[in-house]
Amino acid sequence: MRIKKFTAIILAFVLVLGLCACSKGNEEKPADGGATGNPTEAVTEAVTEIPTEAVTETPTEQVTDTPAEPVTEIPGTGEVETKVTDMIGREVTVIPGSYKRVVCIGAGALRMFTYIGDVSLLCGVEDIDNESLSERPKMFDASPRAYVIAYGDVFSTLPSCGVGGPNAQAAEAEKILSCDPDIVISEYEDVEKEDALQEQLGVPVITMKVGPGGVFDPAFENSMKLLGTIFGQEEKAEKLISFIKSETDDIKARTSGIAEEDKPSVYICGLGNWGTTNHLMTAQNYNVFNIANIKNAVTDLAKDGIQPIEEEKFISLGDSIDIMIIDAAAVKNIKPLYQEKTDMFDECKAWKNGEVYLQMPYNCYYTNFETALINTWFIGKSVYPDAFADIDITAKTNEITSAFLGKELADKMFSKPASIGGYQKIDTENFFE
Repeated sequence: MRIKKFTAIILAFVLVLGLCACSKGNEEKPADGGATGNPTEAVTEAVTEIPTEAVTETPTEQVTDTPAEPVTEIPGTGEVETKVTDMIGREVTVIPGSYKRVVCIGAGALRMFTYIGDVSLLCGVEDIDNESLSERPKMFDASPRAYVIAYGDVFSTLPSCGVGGPNAQAAEAEKILSCDPDIVISEYEDVEKEDALQEQLGVPVITMKVGPGGVFDPAFENSMKLLGTIFGQEEKAEKLISFIKSETDDIKARTSGIAEEDKPSVYICGLGNWGTTNHLMTAQNYNVFNIANIKNAVTDLAKDGIQPIEEEKFISLGDSIDIMIIDAAAVKNIKPLYQEKTDMFDECKAWKNGEVYLQMPYNCYYTNFETALINTWFIGKSVYPDAFADIDITAKTNEITSAFLGKELADKMFSKPASIGGYQKIDTENFFE
């Protein structure tokens, strides 16, 4: 499938302008890119990002799980060409287990590869994930991106395959070619652009995609299976899928018998829009709440999904909020608001009663799926302490990061500045002072 190198370079020169000019980024993650400018332009702290984690009770169906079918055995090699269908419906011919030089592009692609693939196969990395570079997007450096914590030492040794980050709205074909990959894992979810990029590069371009249910969505499972097939890691993929199912079933079993009248009313905030999120950014029909059988204080909005509510709406909900969960991503934005108006939470029962909890920021260059799962355990434990009395959240964090990334990462994740010390019940008297 690889075209001759000089032909690839000529095609890159001719076609890359078309890719960059017409690209609008990933439609599933519009705020992940915000501006549609040149991907090499500087990225600022004001960039916004919409998480994939779970707001709809029934995840949107994605491409179905279609098993790969052998096409052609390559004589003398023992290798078999196989057609696979990627997560945006493209049929691509691959040779499972044969790839030695891998590049991952777009929000979430490298993260998902690290769950299943061998990082020693990487031959290039986006600048946003190479913390040794001085000139690159840095808005997520303070955040607990587990895959970067686990394998940042590897990423720092690799050449650039593009800038990456929320402002990168198109693949940088010339930089990818310079890394000489034999396969590309992508999160640019546009069929025509992915086909054009594959033609430019002369190697398979496989597109990942995750639905609105995040780590609990069938599309995440299918993405893991697809990576397992391509890299000959089917057993590893099935092991991770089984682990997630077991964790989900455990959470549900602990809470499914709790009567509706015994459920506290819970308000979650700080979701979505990384640069601008605050105490008013919430969601109804939040999937994590659905998994853990938690009663959402927000139920009467015109639509589901992560969205801001009016200050008046928050105040009107105040007396019904038994427990508040704040995503740590919002702390930097809530703090100056609180310092200007220290009575902003005076009508919130949870704040007055000291029932406010801090979860880890999970939406940093797309969803950190292991963190989203840990957050579900933490929220369950915060709302139903008796049902989760045996759960130590640090031990659970290490268990989950080990399952996803092969390393215990709790201490390093909690020490990141944006983690504010990790999972905790906050002191409402002093927290924002």
